[in-house]
Amino acid sequence: MADIHSYDFKGKRALIRVDFNVPLDKETLEITDDTRIRAALPTIKHILDAGGSVVLMSHLGRPKEGFEDKYSLKHIVKHTAELLNTEVKFATDCISADAFELSANLQAGEVLLLENLRFYKQETAGTESFAESLAKHGDVYVNDAFGTAHRAHASTAIIAKYFPNDKMFGYLLEAEIKSVDRVLNSEDKPLTAIVGGAKVSSKITIIERLLDKVDNLIVGGGMAFTFVKAQGGEVGGSLVEDDYLDVARKIMSEAKTKGVNIYVPTDAVIADTFSNEANRKTVPSNEIPAGWMGLDTGAQTSIDCAEIIKNSKLILWNGPMGVFEMENFQQGTKDVANAIVEATEKGAFSLIGGGDSVAAINKFKLADKVSYVSTGGGAMLEYLEGIELPGIKAINN
Repeated sequence: MADIHSYDFKGKRALIRVDFNVPLDKETLEITDDTRIRAALPTIKHILDAGGSVVLMSHLGRPKEGFEDKYSLKHIVKHTAELLNTEVKFATDCISADAFELSANLQAGEVLLLENLRFYKQETAGTESFAESLAKHGDVYVNDAFGTAHRAHASTAIIAKYFPNDKMFGYLLEAEIKSVDRVLNSEDKPLTAIVGGAKVSSKITIIERLLDKVDNLIVGGGMAFTFVKAQGGEVGGSLVEDDYLDVARKIMSEAKTKGVNIYVPTDAVIADTFSNEANRKTVPSNEIPAGWMGLDTGAQTSIDCAEIIKNSKLILWNGPMGVFEMENFQQGTKDVANAIVEATEKGAFSLIGGGDSVAAINKFKLADKVSYVSTGGGAMLEYLEGIELPGIKAINN
C-alpha cells in the first residue's frame, strides 16, 4: 500500500474512486446537497497540486438497465468544476474507446469524470474484466469512497489488484477510518454511544460490540420501546419488535454484567396518529395508553441524556431519538445534538454516523460544531460491527 502523503504524483494519472452519489432535484436535476463532493476535494486538489492528473469514477443512484438520464453524472460536472475551480472533462461512458482516449491524453492538472459506473451491471457484480478495463484509466489508484467501501464492487474491491504497488486511501477514507478507530480504541473515558433508529433488529450487532467498549449506552428512537416493553412497560401503539424482547433483556443483562450504564428513555412525547398535526402529550415512557404512540423523547430524558453526554470524553451518535423529520417530534433529537456540541466544545471527540444522525446534525446546522461527521452510512455501521470492509481490505492487502 502506498501513502497519499508521500507518493509522487508528478506526471501520473490518479484514478480516484469517489462517492459522488449526491441527491438531485427530481425536476431540475440540480444538486441539492454537495457534501460528498466537497468531502473529496482535499484528495483531488492534493494530487493536482502535486503535478498529477485526475480521473474520477463514481456511481449515482441505482439505475436498473444501463443508461438513465436522471442518473447521469453529467448533471454534476458543472458544479464539480466550480468547486475545483478548474475544467472537468466528461466521458459519456466509463469504458468506451472515447473514454480511454480522454484519460490517455490528460495533462498535469486536468480532471476527467467518467460516466456512472452502475450503468454496467459488472460494477455491482464485481466482474474482474470490468475492473481491469477501468484500471486502464490510471497509473495509480486512490480509494476515497468510504460510503461504498463495504461493497465488493469492481471499482472498490477488485480494481486494486491491478495496482499492486500504487494503491492508497484518499484523505477522506483515511479520516473516516481514523475517526471510527479513535472511538473504538481510544483510552479516553468515559465513552458514550447514542444508538437510535426504528428497530433493535438492525442494530443488535453494533450494540453487542459496543458493550465491550462503552461506559454509557443511550438507547433512543423507536427501538427504545422494545426495551421499555421488555421491562414490563406499557407502550400503547408504539413501534415494538415483540420477537426481540428477549434480546433486549439480554442486552440489558449483559450491560449490567459488564458495568455499562444503559439508559432507556424515561418519558416520551406521544401522539394519537403518526402525523405532525396529531394530538400530543408527554407521559412516562412505560405508561403509554392504548391508541397512542411514542414519537419523541420527553424533557426529562433530554436532561438525563445531556448530563451523560456532557460528562463524556468520546461520543458516538448513530440514530435519532424520535421522528425528527416532523417539527413537533424533533426536540429530543435536537437536544441530544446540542449536548454533543457542548461536550465537543469542552474537548470531547464526537463522531456522528449513520444516515439519519447525519441528516439530523445537518438539519440543525450543527455539523461544523462536532468533531467528525461520517459520510459512510452503511459502511460505517459495518465497520463498527467489526466487519472487514472489502474496499479497505483491497488497499491493505
